[in-house]
Amino acid sequence: MAEQALSDVKVLDLTHWVAGPYCTKLLADYGADVIKVERPGSGDGARRLGPFYHDEPHPEGSALFLSLNTNKKSITLNLKSALGRKIVLELAQRSDVVVESFAPRVMPSLGLGYETLRETNPKVVLTSISNFGQTGPYRDFKGSELVLFGIGGELARTGVPDREPVKLVSHAAQFMTGMVAASATMGALFGQRFHGVTQQVDISMVEVQANGTERRRPYILGYQYDKLLKGREYASAGSGYPSGCFPCKDGYFQIGGGARYWPRIVRMIGSPPELLDPKWTAPLAQDAPELKEEFMNKFFYPWLAEHTMLECWEASQVEGMFTAPLATMPDLLQDPHLAARRYWEDIEHPRTGKVRYPGVPFRMGETPAAPRRGAPLLGQHNAEVYGQLGYGKEDLVRMREMGVI
Repeated sequence: MAEQALSDVKVLDLTHWVAGPYCTKLLADYGADVIKVERPGSGDGARRLGPFYHDEPHPEGSALFLSLNTNKKSITLNLKSALGRKIVLELAQRSDVVVESFAPRVMPSLGLGYETLRETNPKVVLTSISNFGQTGPYRDFKGSELVLFGIGGELARTGVPDREPVKLVSHAAQFMTGMVAASATMGALFGQRFHGVTQQVDISMVEVQANGTERRRPYILGYQYDKLLKGREYASAGSGYPSGCFPCKDGYFQIGGGARYWPRIVRMIGSPPELLDPKWTAPLAQDAPELKEEFMNKFFYPWLAEHTMLECWEASQVEGMFTAPLATMPDLLQDPHLAARRYWEDIEHPRTGKVRYPGVPFRMGETPAAPRRGAPLLGQHNAEVYGQLGYGKEDLVRMREMGVI
């Protein structure tokens, strides 16, 4: 097995929930030795978030936690105790990177601020992930996925016309933040190793949202300054027909149409002779509601009803169309392309047994991702990690009685 890209990187993970753990998961999956510090007794809050394996709530059965913490080690530690603070500094001394996701006031209040960590280990990189960043008037404000989407600008463009905004499902903003944090952490680590620059990386989840490279910025600017966009109507608007998501034989099919692609669309659905009439290619044909209704009801919907998502996709790709099936999770699990690329991985875990997990987001030809190890049980690596620091079995018993671990 080739050595992994990050096999010489040691990471102390003081994160919880989603954004921070996804950052450290990416580092761990590419070979970094990640020690995850969890609260004694309850652990990371994500352990209590569903969905759960077989719908049975259990701290070792959260699908979210299991996915976010592959290839990590777990220790329990009370950071508010004097001994807990001492141990964090001992671990930081052995680490290349420390990643934390507390509110900005927390680490300094624990005596674990960046200057303290740097005194302990002059080469350590600290990545701090918070709602609004380490500075500014909002730095101590509470946040949530809905808050991030709202103040970050994304919420202005999601939902249906004439209704209240609706955020994207699940934890999209936090996953995006985690990926940005992992990239920024690697940049800081390179800076330390190649240029001797040691620094704290300040990740603001709201700024990650506001700086998103998808369509939100031009849409928001257009709405704010030109008033050309009416509410969220553009979210479902198309440039001609057929454009949007439509039901087909076994699901839904997405297509972007319009005058530019009209000849291709006609060929895609089998070139019905009626569609060769010049009325369909007249200058304003794509803006004529009566023509759209005739095309959709007489030609397009019947064609969709007779074809599966895959058949629609294949026919459209022959014509060079921008299309896609709207795949469900079962569709993705059975997708032949993902199977051919061995994207899905079966990973063992004491609670769930062997379960199929999503693979890594990119592949490296010479330094592949690390062999996948299931998420750790709460405190699973206490004896191993604390033993390396010189703490014996009796010490662990005493520390447990003291509420330190």
